[in-house]
Amino acid sequence: MVRIIADFQLHSKYSRGTSETISLETLAQGACIKGLNLLGTGDFTHPLWLQELKHKLREIPGTGFYEFNGIYFILTGEICTVFEHGNKIRKVHHMVHAPSFEEVDQITERLAKFGDLRLDGRPLLYVTAAEVVEELMEVSRDIFVYPAHAWTPWFGIFGSKSGFDSVQECYEDQAKHIFAIETGLSSDPPMNWRLSGLDRFALLSSSDAHSTHPWRLGREANVFELKRLDYWELHRAIREKDPAKFLYTIETNPNYGKYHYTGHRLCGVSLHPREALRLNNICPKCHRELTIGVLQRVEELADRPEGYVPENAIPFRTLLPLSEIISHVIGAESPYTKKVLEIYDRLLARFGNELKVLLEVPQQELERAVESKIARAVLSVREGRVRYVPGFDGEYGRPIFDDLLEFRESSPRTSVYEDSYEGLLRQSRLDQF
Repeated sequence: MVRIIADFQLHSKYSRGTSETISLETLAQGACIKGLNLLGTGDFTHPLWLQELKHKLREIPGTGFYEFNGIYFILTGEICTVFEHGNKIRKVHHMVHAPSFEEVDQITERLAKFGDLRLDGRPLLYVTAAEVVEELMEVSRDIFVYPAHAWTPWFGIFGSKSGFDSVQECYEDQAKHIFAIETGLSSDPPMNWRLSGLDRFALLSSSDAHSTHPWRLGREANVFELKRLDYWELHRAIREKDPAKFLYTIETNPNYGKYHYTGHRLCGVSLHPREALRLNNICPKCHRELTIGVLQRVEELADRPEGYVPENAIPFRTLLPLSEIISHVIGAESPYTKKVLEIYDRLLARFGNELKVLLEVPQQELERAVESKIARAVLSVREGRVRYVPGFDGEYGRPIFDDLLEFRESSPRTSVYEDSYEGLLRQSRLDQF
């Protein structure tokens, strides 16, 4: 059996807003540090990145997998479709997996009809979601396509700005070819389980990393146990939601995501959906429309109560990037200060990689390597004993390791409503399943 820890969605240096240092070398190095052994290539539609992929990746014959510097890769890309539906302009991002460069070449040839693939690693295509899936299926039924970061306000399939209310509404007659959705940082499986319409879809979690830093790469991931390295077995495990092969997903707490609460970043206004509705979704400071967060959007579409768990639910673990844990505990301004990196490197030198530290190392062993308060913080995250200041309107949330009163006295935000809505702040462990 082969244990696979996979981050499918990430980007190259050819996508807007990404680090110029991204290369196969830095991706492989970052994956090794994180504890990942399978990455999506990202951006295979961009001609320069595709050229680099073809030159450097070593094909593992007959598997649909590739290898570079000890890390496995599968060919992936993200595309943005822009189209009108229901008298509204829709902008939806989609993830695409392909088993070989032959299929990728055919994909790029077909997609080039709808937009300039050279302009962005995540190309803007003027075509409907249904039409793009139809094009992909005509290339090969082995291509795997699904909505990316499904709840993001501007580009998610269910996003408040330009999204839909169901997978079927977006993909129309091509919805039969959609078997998964990517939940994104601002939602987690329990939020998605509240929609009965999502029961047939596997819930995938990936980082959408725009750099190879370990606090970005692999912050969300998918864990599999396969008989062998095989593109088709991997995707069959996803489609069938086979618990013997698709073991669990790694999640960040949804409050950590940049769009969990409704709010207005420029005014520092962050609101629980209940409070946003009282204000008719209007900012109390500038009186403009608020950005409707993922939590509120889930509430709009949910037809089940909090806490509902489908029979075939894949388990999940809720974590936080190790360097962010360290930085919050020691009061550092960022996860990449010298002091944070010294502690981080000490842990990795002793235990091997970040995910091992976060998931496996006992508290006593952690305390032999670092200060006890850092060890306790790692355990608190692992065991779901951390509360969060929710992210909103493009601003990440942050964990609270100390008394909540400390935050409320020092917070510059207008309001953060925390109440009995415990399911929204809940962290789950595998032993709950």
